[in-house]
Amino acid sequence: MSPIKLITFDLDDTLWAVRPSLIRAEEQQNAWLREHRPRALDSMTPDQLVQFKKSVWRALPDHAHNMSKLRQQFLYELQTASGYSHQEATAGAAIAFGRFLEERHRVSLYEGALSVLERLSQRFRLGAITNGNADVYKTDAAPYFNFAVRAEEVGAAKPAAQPFLKAIELGDCLAEETLHIGDHWEHDVLGARQAGLHTLWFNPLDQAWPHPSDAPMTIQSLSEIELAISTIL
Repeated sequence: MSPIKLITFDLDDTLWAVRPSLIRAEEQQNAWLREHRPRALDSMTPDQLVQFKKSVWRALPDHAHNMSKLRQQFLYELQTASGYSHQEATAGAAIAFGRFLEERHRVSLYEGALSVLERLSQRFRLGAITNGNADVYKTDAAPYFNFAVRAEEVGAAKPAAQPFLKAIELGDCLAEETLHIGDHWEHDVLGARQAGLHTLWFNPLDQAWPHPSDAPMTIQSLSEIELAISTIL
C-alpha cells in the first residue's frame, strides 16, 4: 500500500498553461484603462510599461509573495504617475485588477487533467498550493479539490516551508503522507523536499535536473501520476 494520503498540486504550468490566460488578462485590464484612464497608457510604450511594473514590484520586496498586492500597486502608481488623483487611482486599480482576475481564471486545463483529478480524488485528498493569485475553485478543476493554499494568504511563497506546512495542516496528514506535484524544480521540488514531502516533478519538456541534489521522480504527462504513486513505498 502506498503511504500517500494527500496529493498537493501546483497550478500554473502544472494543471494548465498560464501564459495564454495572463496575456488575455492583461489585455482586459488594459482595455479598461484605455477607456477610463487613457493617460495611464498613453504616456508609455509597451516596453516602458513592463519596466515600470518591474520597478514598482522591486520596490515592494516585503510583498514579493503577494501577486495581487503587487499588481494592484502597479495599477495604482501607473495612474497617479499620469496625473490621476488618489481616489481615482484607488478605484481604478480595483476595477482594472478585477477585470484582470476574471480573465486570469479562464484557463484551459491540460488534456486529460480532469479525468486524472477525478480518479485521484476517489483515493486521496487533493490540495492546491500556488505562488500566484489563481483560485482553483474558479476553474473546472474545482470539484476535485479539498482545499487550496495561496502564498498571499500564508505570507510566504514556495519554496518557503509555510505553504507546504499549511497544506499538511489543512489535509490533516503528515509530511511523509503527502506528495507534491509541480513544474518548478526549485519552488515545487526543492521546497516540498525541504518541508519533508514526497515530490513528483512535472517536466513535460524533459529538462535536465539543474540541482546537485538527487534528481526527483519525474513525469512528462499528468496521466503518469498514478503509476508514479504506486512506486512510493
